[in-house]
Amino acid sequence: MAAVDTNVLVRLLTGDHPAQYKGSHALFATEPVFIPDTVILETEWVLRAAYQLEPAAVCEALRRVCGLANVTLANAAMIAQVIAWHEAGLDFADAFHLALSKDQDALKTFDADFIRRGKALSDCRVEKP
Repeated sequence: MAAVDTNVLVRLLTGDHPAQYKGSHALFATEPVFIPDTVILETEWVLRAAYQLEPAAVCEALRRVCGLANVTLANAAMIAQVIAWHEAGLDFADAFHLALSKDQDALKTFDADFIRRGKALSDCRVEKP
């Protein structure tokens, strides 16, 4: 199984570099692929910041590729939760932090929006230090 870097996933999702898209597409079409959690996180940032995709489009793209039969994720349930929370309005990175902190008592932040939005999402309290 091959793990992929963010640029391979971004090329597959955007098709903006024909030669690289061809290689990425061939890989995903013919081999088992592992996508690290950090690649999912960075891919969201690239699609949002560099390609100006809206959250719904980013979530749809990630859900589509993560759902491929030959794709393995380290934490598939967690990634699904992150995508759902992002669709509900939580910042993607904040959703990632909260999902990874689910077994902790609290996640400390100075981000008032994260505190407000994260309150009802997890048993892990989101609060100021």
